[in-house]
Amino acid sequence: MSILRRFWPGVSGKRSGNTILSPVRGTPPGERDTRAAIHELSQAVRNDPDAVEIYLALGNLFRSQGEIERAVQIRSNLIVRPGLDDKFKARAYFELGHDYKRGGFMDRAMQAFEQARKLGGETEDLLRSMARLSAETGNFQNASSLYGKLNHRIAQAHYMVRHAEELYDSGAVSDSKRLLSKALKVYSGSVEAWLALISLATTDREWKKTGSLLTEALRAVAPSMRFLLLEGMIGFAPSKADIGTEDDAQFTANLCKVIMPAIEAQEPDLILQYYGALFLLRCGNPEEANAWLAKTMVLCPDFWAARLELLGLSMDDQPLSPVFRNHLAFFVDQAKKVKRFVCSSCGMRRSNTFYVCPRCRSWHSAAFRVSLQD
Repeated sequence: MSILRRFWPGVSGKRSGNTILSPVRGTPPGERDTRAAIHELSQAVRNDPDAVEIYLALGNLFRSQGEIERAVQIRSNLIVRPGLDDKFKARAYFELGHDYKRGGFMDRAMQAFEQARKLGGETEDLLRSMARLSAETGNFQNASSLYGKLNHRIAQAHYMVRHAEELYDSGAVSDSKRLLSKALKVYSGSVEAWLALISLATTDREWKKTGSLLTEALRAVAPSMRFLLLEGMIGFAPSKADIGTEDDAQFTANLCKVIMPAIEAQEPDLILQYYGALFLLRCGNPEEANAWLAKTMVLCPDFWAARLELLGLSMDDQPLSPVFRNHLAFFVDQAKKVKRFVCSSCGMRRSNTFYVCPRCRSWHSAAFRVSLQD
């Protein structure tokens, strides 16, 4: 696994023959309405072949139904129409790009978008579509450049980091580090860039630098996003059960020595206190971890994650029957599988962290579920 990758969290449609579809009974209401609209627009096109807007709308409806070939044919017919204004031809290429993307033809999609750019210029919708397509096809350098043109600094920095990972994997370590520094100049609150730099420092056993980078990162990253730094760093150190060598144990101990002072230097914070306790547990210091977890209870008595850790720590000290202990251990284990992270924009819950919400595509919207109601 790549060093930089340690912190990363991590279509088809139905064909319907060769005839224009008319409304079909027995289909779901939403699909029935769409097919009815397709039928009406098809009639309108027959009556007015020059109705470009209708052609475009009809193609979009075919695409929404998964009938990609029909959508593509409509765009192609428009593009070759003699005397068609460039602005309409650009729109046809733009929609053709989305048709090809829906059909899984990514190279053709990008070619269509490029034609739309030549004819109609760099509109915001076009740049955004090209940026997303570049990201989805692994062209992170181009995605970063396109998001830069959109002045979307969070996304621009994110894909700089992804490209830096590629450079590192190819052996261009110096170029990778320079690009990570550049990403922070683009967006100083880039959790991804800070974690990548911290990952490199820990790998090189540069403990003083690791602590310094974490302290800087905790100042630069938005308070609501700082948990991502520590969640990522938890993954750097093996858990107590996974420590197999003396070197593993020493690595974890050194990591904790630089992390704990950085956390302690911050103002009292619920999530920081919680992660401090987790690191103390990794270091084999349950007594101090218990004290840190108790502090979180003062800050927020309803913080379920901290209560769960406290319950786990107290189980060994309680005079429980073997049967009850077994049942309790089972429920604690199941509770630890609760999805801990939530998108603050759409409410999607996930077990793993994320930088862009898979559902609503909001950037840096991840939050820790302090309450199980979140």
